[in-house]
Amino acid sequence: MVDFGTERVAPAEKTRRVRGVFDAVVHRYDAMNDIMSLGSHRLLKSVAVEMARLRPGKRVLDLAGGTADVAVRASRQVRDASGDAPGVVLVDINRAMLRAGRDRALDRGCAALAFAQADAAALPFADAAFDAVLVAFGVRNFADQPAALAEMCRVLRPRGVAVVLEFATVGNPLLARAFDAYKAAWPLLGRVVAGDAAPYRYLVDSIRTHPDQAAFRAMMEDAGFADVECHDLLAGAAAIHRGFK
Repeated sequence: MVDFGTERVAPAEKTRRVRGVFDAVVHRYDAMNDIMSLGSHRLLKSVAVEMARLRPGKRVLDLAGGTADVAVRASRQVRDASGDAPGVVLVDINRAMLRAGRDRALDRGCAALAFAQADAAALPFADAAFDAVLVAFGVRNFADQPAALAEMCRVLRPRGVAVVLEFATVGNPLLARAFDAYKAAWPLLGRVVAGDAAPYRYLVDSIRTHPDQAAFRAMMEDAGFADVECHDLLAGAAAIHRGFK
């Protein structure tokens, strides 16, 4: 059994419900991210891409890539002399999010991305296929996080890098209470902006049940990553974990 918000469900049931969550929010996904984070999610994603230390010609997997924010940023880092970035692949389990990501990438002048619908715990790629794997605010939604981390390690080349940006645990009690109060407004915002509060109640609950920084670092190490680092952002409201194969 795994966490789906505050419930314990079978992994297959979590996968089904997560698909439903993103089907419900895809039409207002980017707008809600901007509102809930006051625009800071864009800066955090840029920091995550920079921490991957990408260079032209590198192959990159954007896992749970959604509307292509990270993939587009990565493509700008790995473009070769011709201006193409054929090595960036965006994977998401949700077909509607993939369609939105493809449209968003085209709107931003990034036509060279590849897209694949797949479960993070069973990636359709060969061993050592990528130089970097990036995940931004997606790990919480994986039905089997240890299996997904192991798959991320498997598809990386030796000394390849994994960068995981995710909500985290605020250490300061006063700031933690303030962040909790701020998150409590997200379902209401979801009802007003996206017409549905339930997906945002799941979002808040999934943050609460996600492993803290030390526990997630241990999970990455158990999956085979070495030299795992954790970098708190926004006083620990989010964190970037970086590990190497």
